[in-house]
Amino acid sequence: QVQLSESGGGLAQAGASLRLSCVASGRSFARGAMGWFRQAPGKEREFVAGIGWSGEYYADSVKGRFAISRDNSKNVAYLQMDSLTPEDTAVYYCAADYNSDVATSIKGYLYWGQGTQVTVSS
Repeated sequence: QVQLSESGGGLAQAGASLRLSCVASGRSFARGAMGWFRQAPGKEREFVAGIGWSGEYYADSVKGRFAISRDNSKNVAYLQMDSLTPEDTAVYYCAADYNSDVATSIKGYLYWGQGTQVTVSS
């Protein structure tokens, strides 16, 4: 059973920071890719950040503010979110694929977590 479990979401004030964690179990994703997506009410799920063997990739909206990292020994991915704004409010989903490089499309990831809510107040 492959599972991804996100944590670290919650309430934050504008300008504050949060760090999301994604723990993967059931399979190692060290040779694949892990990513973060988010979905706000009334909007499509959008790519936020991804990391794979070729490097890292970020959506323009979070460049310079968010940073993705991973600890392959623990099968964990992180999303450090700094300088949060109300526009960052969304449900954040962890995604992973065990044998693919980083992708910006939801189709590039086979496994998904259940999501963690991030709410940023002004």
